[in-house]
Amino acid sequence: MNLFEEGFQFNPSVLVEWLITGGLKILILLLAFAIINPIGQKAIRVAIDRMSAQRKLEEGRSKTLEKLSLNIFSYTLLFILVIMLLGAVGIEIGPLLAGAGIVGLAIGFGAQGLVSDIVTGFFILLERQVEVNDYVTAGGYDGIVEEVGIRTTKIRSFDGTLNFVPNRNISGVANHSRGNMRALVDIGIGYDENIDEAMSVLKEVADDFAENDERFKEGPSVLGVQSLGSSDIVIRILGKTENMQQWGVERDLRKAMKEALDRAGIEIPYPHHVFVEKKEEG
Repeated sequence: MNLFEEGFQFNPSVLVEWLITGGLKILILLLAFAIINPIGQKAIRVAIDRMSAQRKLEEGRSKTLEKLSLNIFSYTLLFILVIMLLGAVGIEIGPLLAGAGIVGLAIGFGAQGLVSDIVTGFFILLERQVEVNDYVTAGGYDGIVEEVGIRTTKIRSFDGTLNFVPNRNISGVANHSRGNMRALVDIGIGYDENIDEAMSVLKEVADDFAENDERFKEGPSVLGVQSLGSSDIVIRILGKTENMQQWGVERDLRKAMKEALDRAGIEIPYPHHVFVEKKEEG
C-alpha cells in the first residue's frame, strides 16, 4: 500500500493497515541492520588479521586497513539501510535518485571540499604516508595517528586531545616513525671545570648505555663541545634509538650523566648573579 500515490484518499482503516505493515518492515530492517553490522565488522577484522599474518604486514598497516575497511562497510551498510527504509514506507526510489542527481549537480560546487578530502585520503593510503600508531606532524597537528579515514584523519596529541583533520588540509606529512630516531642530550659544565675530564666521565656513562640498554641501536657517543654559553660549556651526546623510545632514553641519559658528574665533583652551572662592590678610598 503506497500512501504517496496521486489521488490516494486517506481513511482510518487504511492508515492503520499501513502503519502495521510499514512499521513491521521498518522493524525487520532495523533488526537486520543490528545483526548484520556487528557480524560484518567481526568478519572484516578476522579477514584483515588473516591477511596480515599471511602477508606479514606491519601492525600499523594492518590497523590502518582494518579501520578503513570498517569505515567503508559502515557507510555502505547505512546507505543501503536508508534506501530500504524509504522503500518500506512507499517512497519510489527511482524518481528520488533522478532528483538526487539534479540536486547533487546543484550542490556539487559546495561539495568540492568533500571530494578533495576523499581524493587526498586515497593517495595518503595508497602512498602509505601515514599508518595507525605513527607519530606524525600533519595539518598543523602533532601526535599519534589513531585512524586514517576516507574523509578525515584522527591524530591524538600528547596532551590527550583527539584532532579530526580533514584530509584536504594535509598538504604535507612529517612522519617521525619511519626508521630509528635520534636521542640528543646537551650537558653544560662550568668554565672552571676540566673539559677532558668531564668528557671522560660522560663517555663512561654513554658506553654503559651502549652496552646494556637495548633501546639504543647506535651509540650513544660523546661528540664534544657543542657551544660556549654565557655561563657554561655545552657538551653534546648523540645516539640512535628504537622508534618512539628517544624521549625516555634522553631522560635516563640526563639523570645518569648528572649523577656521574656529581660523583666526579664536576659542577653543572645554574643561573646566578655576581655583584662586585667597589669602595672609594678615604
